[in-house]
Amino acid sequence: MMLLWSTSSIQSPAISRKHRIRSFFTRAPVEARGNITPKRNRSALETRVSLVLALASQASALTQQVLSELVVETTKYAFPRTFEARNLEEVLMSVPDLETIKYCILKRTDQYEIREVEPYYIAETAMPGKTGFDFNGASQGFNVLAEYLFGKNTISEQMEMTTPVITRKVQSDSKKMDMTTPVITKRESSGDKWKMSFVMPSKYGANLPLPKDPTVRITEVPRKIVAVTAFSGFVTDEDVKHRELELRKYLRSDPEFQVINDASVEVAQFNPPFTLPFTRRNELALEVERNSD
Repeated sequence: MMLLWSTSSIQSPAISRKHRIRSFFTRAPVEARGNITPKRNRSALETRVSLVLALASQASALTQQVLSELVVETTKYAFPRTFEARNLEEVLMSVPDLETIKYCILKRTDQYEIREVEPYYIAETAMPGKTGFDFNGASQGFNVLAEYLFGKNTISEQMEMTTPVITRKVQSDSKKMDMTTPVITKRESSGDKWKMSFVMPSKYGANLPLPKDPTVRITEVPRKIVAVTAFSGFVTDEDVKHRELELRKYLRSDPEFQVINDASVEVAQFNPPFTLPFTRRNELALEVERNSD
């Protein structure tokens, strides 16, 4: 009897170890792993809160990037560039620190300067109106070109703004495209049709994205020589006519350069609309050539 009790109540060391190992893996997680709590499913509210926090974090990062870019762009207007002044009027003029076309000065007088302008590319479109400075017509043309510049093209490329904006009129049979950045407006004498053009950022060269709008056309402007006079204020058609006549008069007395046949006047406007009139810089230009004498 004593023997039977002993064999049924006392287990061997091997059986005891197996039992302890089996008991360890079958216990509840709290007992087996100390203070580690079991994983539970998130509630719908917790999931939504997590999503909102993630979106808020992403939006914050995006906002910081946008603000950084805004600061950079604002700086270009807050700390403008100035040209070498020939008179008191030009001393007060300033322009945004944006890309503009490249040129070298060949000659300077009290009334004008002669520049050799390097080639550049433009995007142009027709605009309504019978004057070069009609607000409604200019606004429509500007909006069409701005859409192209800011992504309405075949690769959705957003391009940088340049300066200045140029309005110009040409003879109907003229194919030349004169100095400007980034906007040119030209008039064809037959029917008083005007065209507005943006000068494209130079980094693209000839590899500009194609416009989606069929009314927008990309053109290369060749190298040229122009006579330029600067003035301040807001531009009007009457003001342009008067200043063009004055510039032509001065150039008739120039011993080195003369206005080319059928040259069309163009007016460059460098500043955004909110700029004070007396600090605005405008330039009126005529294409010239060297005298053959």
